[in-house]
Amino acid sequence: MTGSPAPNGEYAVVVPTLGRPCLARCLRALSEADGPGPARVVVVDDRPDPAGAPLTAAVPPSLRTRTLVVPGGARGPAAARNTGWRAAGDVPWIAFLDDDVVPGPTWADDLALDLAGASVATAGITGRIDVPLPAGRRPTDWERNTAGLARARWITADMVYRRRALEAAGGFDERFHRAFREDADLALRVLDAGWTLAEGRRTTTHPVRPAGRWVSVRLQAGNADDVLMSRLHGRDWWRRAEAPRGRLPGHLAVTAAGLAAAACALSGRPRAAAACLGGWLAGTAEFALARILPGPRTREEIVTMALTSTLIPPAAAFHWLRGHLRHRVAPPRPERAGPPAPAHPPSAGERLPS
Repeated sequence: MTGSPAPNGEYAVVVPTLGRPCLARCLRALSEADGPGPARVVVVDDRPDPAGAPLTAAVPPSLRTRTLVVPGGARGPAAARNTGWRAAGDVPWIAFLDDDVVPGPTWADDLALDLAGASVATAGITGRIDVPLPAGRRPTDWERNTAGLARARWITADMVYRRRALEAAGGFDERFHRAFREDADLALRVLDAGWTLAEGRRTTTHPVRPAGRWVSVRLQAGNADDVLMSRLHGRDWWRRAEAPRGRLPGHLAVTAAGLAAAACALSGRPRAAAACLGGWLAGTAEFALARILPGPRTREEIVTMALTSTLIPPAAAFHWLRGHLRHRVAPPRPERAGPPAPAHPPSAGERLPS
C-alpha cells in the first residue's frame, strides 16, 4: 500500500472478527492494495474467549503501527462495528470490512476515487462484491446462497460510511445480534434522515467459506431479525432495501399442514390427517426440487437438500414466532446527538462515476 491519504479522503478500516484464519488473508490484501492507506485499522476481537492466540499475529508488518486491536465483548457484529468506529479516531470516513473478504489489488486507489466523488449528502458508499463460483459444475445451494451477497444492497462486507452520518444515526442497532439485516437497518435509517447512499467502483472478493450440511437450517434464525426490521421500518422495508422476500409464507403453510396432520391423526380423523399430510408432502417436495434442480445434483447434495428441506420450514416458523415474541414491543432506535444531514432528496440510487 503506497502513498498517504489526503485529509478529505482520510479513512479508517474496521474489521470485526471471531479470530478466523481468514483474517490474516483479509489484512494482507488490504496492506498490499495500491493506493493511499488507512489512517488506522481497528480489529475488533469479538471472540467469546479472547484469551486465545493474540490477533496481532494476523496483522502484516506494514499495518502494525496503524493497527489497534480492541475487545468486542462477543455481543455480535453490530456492536463490534460500533466499538470499532468509535475507537478509530477522528477520521471523516470509516470503511467496514468483514474478516472473510479479500480487498482487490486496487482497492485503496478505487476507494480514494469513491470518496473524492462523494457529494456532501453522501452518507455511505458500497463496494462491489465478487463471489467466485466453481467452474465446470453447477453451484451448490450454499454456494448460490453466498453468491447472493453480490446482489445485496449496502452490505457491510465492504461499506464505507461518513463518520458524521454514523454519529447522527447512532451507529448500528445492537439488537441485531447476528451478521444479518444490521446493514439494511442502518442504510434505511440514514436514507430516512435525508442522506444518500452511493455505489462505488472498488471490488472486494467474498470467497465461499466451507459450511456443514445443516448451515441452511441454522440460517433460518434470520427470520427473527426480519420481524425486527418490520417493527422498525414497516412491512414495505423489503422493497425499500431491495431485499429478496424469501419463502416464509410457504414455510408457514407447510409447517401448518404438518402440524394439522399430526393433530388430526391424534384426534382420530384419518381422512383429514391424510389430506393434511398430502399437503405437507407436496410442499416439502416442491421446496426440495426447487433447491436440487439448479445444483450439481450429486448424491451428497441431493441428500442434503432432502434432509434440510424437511427441517427448514419448521425452523423458519419457529424463529419467526420467536422474533414476534422477542420484538413485540420493539421501539424505534433512539438517535444520538450529531450533525443533521445536508438538505438533499433521499436517494438509494446514487452512482459514482465509473
